Amino acid sequence: MDRPSAARVYDYYLGGLHNFAADREMAARAVADWPELPRIMQANRAFLRRAVRHLVAQGIDQFLDIGSGIPTAGNVHEVAQAAAPDAHVVYVDIDPVAVAHARALLADDPRTGVVQGDFTDVDAVLGDPTTRSLLDFSRPVGVLVVALLHFVGDERRPADVLARYRAAMAPGSHLVVSHASADGAPDRADEHQSLYRRTATPMTMRSRDEIAALLDGFTLVEPGIVFLPQWRPDDPVPPANPERFTGYAAVGRRD
Repeated sequence: MDRPSAARVYDYYLGGLHNFAADREMAARAVADWPELPRIMQANRAFLRRAVRHLVAQGIDQFLDIGSGIPTAGNVHEVAQAAAPDAHVVYVDIDPVAVAHARALLADDPRTGVVQGDFTDVDAVLGDPTTRSLLDFSRPVGVLVVALLHFVGDERRPADVLARYRAAMAPGSHLVVSHASADGAPDRADEHQSLYRRTATPMTMRSRDEIAALLDGFTLVEPGIVFLPQWRPDDPVPPANPERFTGYAAVGRRD
């Protein structure tokens, strides 16, 4: 608890209550250098909500949210169950404090479950009893890796890991991705990555082409890989300079 956690810093940016002094100190330092950060995090959460609603509209009623952090207001189960009341959601995170918070928050919902696991340990995530009891991989599933892949360094071969998840997904399944990038604000990237080196989850920003390579094997849903506020926005008037949100969003279909 005395070391910042990416999940809890994110919770703080979103106005959540599940964070500690070390997380708030790191967030304050980051915002001092990059005042737009809370807006970027909120745009990421807004993309998550839009993507989940899109998947429900495609008939998907089960979700695996990997690197979920703490399921604060407006998270996957709330959005999905608002449209499909019997939707099932499994949250996965490696942070034991985030997992403990999530289990306490979701204890009364039998349609949700929480797994402590590492994204790269595919067999453990998919084979966990909670995952197997709530999700049926013979049917389409939504796999969410939102604001996660930039915490998976190249040495851990994220493209190969995603390929293993893809192999387990039934046709008609979808992958939802958002990923930090320096493309929109290269002047901010080095400072931000150096801050995250203080956490257990250092950050690797990637270019649009590098992110596209991670999605190999999925058919991109329109409008493809775009900056966060540009993916099927609710507001017909998009914000000015969307590249300043420094994150890409994409949804891919498993054919």
